[in-house]
Amino acid sequence: MKKFLCFALFLFSVLTINAQQPYVLLVSFDGFRWDYLNRNITPTFDSIKQIGVKALSLQPSFPSKTFPNHYTIVTGMYPEHHGIISNFFKNRVTGDIYKLSSKEAVQNSQWYDGEAFWQTAEKNNIKTASYFWPGSEVDLNYRHPSYFEEYEHERDYSMRIDGVINWLRLPYDQRPHFITLYFDAADTYGHRYGPNSNELNETIKKLDKIVSEISGKLKSIEMQDSVNLIIVSDHGMTETSPDKTINIEEFINEYVYELDGDGPVVMIQPETKFKDSVYSILKRNENHYKVYKKNEMPGYYHFSEHPFIYDIIVIADVGWSLIKNSMLEKINNYFRGGNHGYDNHHLDMHGIFVATGPAIKSNYTTGTIRNIDIYPLLCRIFSITPRSTIDGEIEKIEFILK
Repeated sequence: MKKFLCFALFLFSVLTINAQQPYVLLVSFDGFRWDYLNRNITPTFDSIKQIGVKALSLQPSFPSKTFPNHYTIVTGMYPEHHGIISNFFKNRVTGDIYKLSSKEAVQNSQWYDGEAFWQTAEKNNIKTASYFWPGSEVDLNYRHPSYFEEYEHERDYSMRIDGVINWLRLPYDQRPHFITLYFDAADTYGHRYGPNSNELNETIKKLDKIVSEISGKLKSIEMQDSVNLIIVSDHGMTETSPDKTINIEEFINEYVYELDGDGPVVMIQPETKFKDSVYSILKRNENHYKVYKKNEMPGYYHFSEHPFIYDIIVIADVGWSLIKNSMLEKINNYFRGGNHGYDNHHLDMHGIFVATGPAIKSNYTTGTIRNIDIYPLLCRIFSITPRSTIDGEIEKIEFILK
């Protein structure tokens, strides 16, 4: 009898703890610039601002690209620390390449350092799920969510939302309490037509309706008041043009080097004996770009400590694009629309942060929030201890909580 009572008390305590677990739905609108909410075409977002929190902007980490910043959001670490330093980069030791178009690379856990929030949560007996998010498909069971979908670009948006709702309908002991959800449209149409186009404005309207659909379906399962809905974007977007291009290779053709990247950021690895010469000639021709040696990168970029970063980094001015010899013949096919990846302090690169829910203040507007602080925010909402090695600081964001 005594053993039975002890077990019953233990079971009751476990159920009580679980019953207190909050819900968080973290939604990403890729490439949704901070000021898209100021165009008077987002009534659903406007209503959320009245009952929740809206930041002036969400500052990405450098480079302001998709995979580095999505992984920063869920790890609280700068790209130089979590390892995903770009959408395309090379292991300088093995020659292996990380790129978005390679499922094998994207799912290879060896590229990902740090600990995503879903891993932190799972270690604390909190079930998690991901309907698309960079890093959620890794090939080690203990490093991905309990439930996840492999990325499918053409997957219908309503189908994605229904997938989330179906997870929330699971029996309580199987149900995830932290879920991520991803939509690409603002990024896709921003690249294609530019951030100030009619096509982009139509996309913003559609995404506003997606937010309404999410809220409506949460209400249909009587969970609208239980779920903390946090909507973010990984970066913004700026206008580009084929007339604002710089062929970076024309300055260094006589040397031997590796060059990766184009557009906003290029990394160059010259042969050792040519390193100073390559840097010097790029420095002499510095116009509409800045060139840095890796060990002299300004600290505010937080982009110098990872071994896969090349010895020379070239950063274009916002709106300008760095190109290679191989791009010259088809230059009019490039950069006719919008792009991102530039200096993360420039407002054009900033995204959105809007949140509502039982843990979030109401009708509260704040200034710019850093995306490295979202991971410790999630830990605070779930009352769990964050990793000690993160770059984010709870003190920089906890004021949005009740």
